[in-house]
Formats: sequence, C-alpha cells, structure tokens
Amino acid sequence: MDFSGMDDDELMKKANELAQKFIIVDGHIDLPYRMKVRNFRLEKEWIDISGRTEEGEFDYVRAKEGGLDSPFMSIYIPATYQETQGKSKEFADSLINLIEGICQLHPDKFALANGPDDIRKNFEKGLISLPMGMENGAGIEDDLSNVAYFHGRGIRYITLTHSKANLICDSSYDTTRIWNGLSPFGEEVVLEMNRVGIMVDVSHISDSAFYDVMRVARAPVIASHSSCRTYTPGFERNMSDEMIKVLAENGGVIQINFGSNFLDEEVSKLNEENRSRLIAILDSAGVSWRDSTARPIIEEFRRDNKTLFADVETVAKHIDHVVQLVGIDHVGFGSDFDGVGDTLPTGLKDVSKFPNLIFQLLKKGYSEEDIEKICYKNVFRVWNEVEQIAATF
Repeated sequence: MDFSGMDDDELMKKANELAQKFIIVDGHIDLPYRMKVRNFRLEKEWIDISGRTEEGEFDYVRAKEGGLDSPFMSIYIPATYQETQGKSKEFADSLINLIEGICQLHPDKFALANGPDDIRKNFEKGLISLPMGMENGAGIEDDLSNVAYFHGRGIRYITLTHSKANLICDSSYDTTRIWNGLSPFGEEVVLEMNRVGIMVDVSHISDSAFYDVMRVARAPVIASHSSCRTYTPGFERNMSDEMIKVLAENGGVIQINFGSNFLDEEVSKLNEENRSRLIAILDSAGVSWRDSTARPIIEEFRRDNKTLFADVETVAKHIDHVVQLVGIDHVGFGSDFDGVGDTLPTGLKDVSKFPNLIFQLLKKGYSEEDIEKICYKNVFRVWNEVEQIAATF
C-alpha cells in the first residue's frame, strides 16, 4: 500500500493499526532487575505490572496500548556477581523465577515463550509473551554445561558480557582487555550456544570480541540492544558500519537501542558535561550519589540543568541507516526500556509509544511489509535459523 498521499493524522492512525496488527518484538527490557533489585534497594513496594504503573517503562496496560507483544525480559547479571563463584548462576535463576512467577500469577495476561511459534500462539490468544535473554554470560560461570542448563530454563539469547571482561570475552566498556576478544573458553561457549539453540548476542562486547564471534559462530547472531556508531563516533558500545555489514553478511540482526546516549553524540556529550559538573559539586560537599544528604543537591542541580534527549525521529534515523547500509532484513527494535534510566527519547518514553516510531518509518516511505520485518520477522528468521542449525549438531 502506498502511504505517500496520507497526511500526518492518517499516517498516525495507520501506525496505530499496524502496531496492533503485527507482532512487535523488543529485544531488551530490564524489568526483572528493576523489580528485584532497584525497588528493594529503594525500599519500594513490589510492583504489580498486570495493571498500569507509575514507575518504569513497562507494564501490561501500556504494552497493550503500544502493541508490544513479545518483550525479551533481560536476565541481567551485574559484573559484581562475577567475583564470587556460584553467585552469578544463583542470581540469574532468581530473575528467571521472577518471570515465571509473573506468568503463573497472571496467566490471562502473560505467558512464557521459548520460540517464535509460542509467541504466535500467545499473540492469537491476546497474551503478552515474555521470552528471556541473559545479559552477561557470567551466569555460565566456568561450567560449559550451564549453557544447556539455561536453555532448559528458557534463556534464548545470551549477551556474552556486560560492563567488565568476564571468562568469555572483553567488554566494550572495559579498557582492560584481558583476552583481546574471545577467550578460549568463550569460543567453546559460542559453539555450545549454537549446539543447544541459544542466540549469541554481541551487544556490550568489544570490537575484537565481535570479530572473534563472527569467525567462530556457525549461526547468525543478534545485537539485542545496540545502535549505529556512525552517529556516536568513538562509542564502542554501538556498532560501526563495518560491523553491521559483517553481521548482515552472516544473516544477523541489530536491534536499535532507544537510549539518547546511543542515538545522538551531541546530546550525550552535553549530558556527560552536566554529569561531571554534578559529581564535582557532590565531591566538594563531601557526599556521594547514594547519600541521603545528596538528594537535595541533585534535585536542585537537575532543576537548573535539564537533561537533554534525542527524539523518536532519531531512532527512525538509526533504523533507516541500517536499511540503507545492508537492507531491510537486518534491523529490529531493542529499546533497553527500564535499563537506560532517564535518557529515553522524546516520543518514546515507554512501551505505549511504539506507534510513534512506526509513524516515523511510514513518513520515510516504509511499506507494511518492511515494518512487519522490523517489528518481528527479522528476529524470528534468525531465531528459527539458530534452532535449525542446533538440530544439525
């Protein structure tokens, strides 16, 4: 269908229709960690995400409004858990238990999903699927058999590391390059993930680790929540054009992160300058971020120095850049809702706003078929191929 003759109101109506018509997969939402740790740390009550909530970016009502059908729940393991044997796996299990509990408590709203077929069946029933991806392969610890263990627990992708190098590979955020890429154990982990049918996630890993993964892997990989480095030069956490091309040549998908720092270099730079100034003020007052006495200082600073944001159009620009670079088959959504703090772009502040992004894509001339691929078909293709390759081992 040609949308070129439609005005903005008509395009917005169409965007809302498509958001409900198509399955929408989001590669990364940090709800489990927020529910288990952040609210406990802040001494807040347990959140009931079966209704509309005031905190965070995800709940059932807003997901339904936005047409979000399959948010990957991030089983996030902070790097600190890598330091104590047994704690990483234990913590991962606790978050998996949490997601299973949500589905058991609200079977009329949520359901687990171990593959694309499960998601389709849940979609037909009006249920929101909660597939799971582990963010930080530290949960595997030093035991290769844990890869199959976590597959059995429902993990369908593993982000190989997070903020620090681990036993598997180096991190894009860590200047200490222990392995200069994948470790020997990391190579075994990638192949074991291919064998059992877990998608390899290259978000967070160093450039050299990425190229090692692409050399070793026998199946396409995903970047579950990364954006385009061409708009954030020097930010290794995003993917360069060369890396996106290699990813695409191997059939993979990059799922665009919505955090403003991932989207716009100038916004990121100005916010970092403000952050440095605030840290200096706190240091001069002899307090740290978490001190109760720091709160009024932080609040006053933020009143006088507003956080800057990218906008929903910038997210569409990143998607379009991938499409122009490698084609429509290699891009998707990877919001990082509940994970990027107060940096979400204007027009994409929570899961109810996916139609705003679809609207921007329609304005750029994307067809229904294109948008369907971006919403879910590209990720489903990789997921199915990973499972098919696993069956050949």
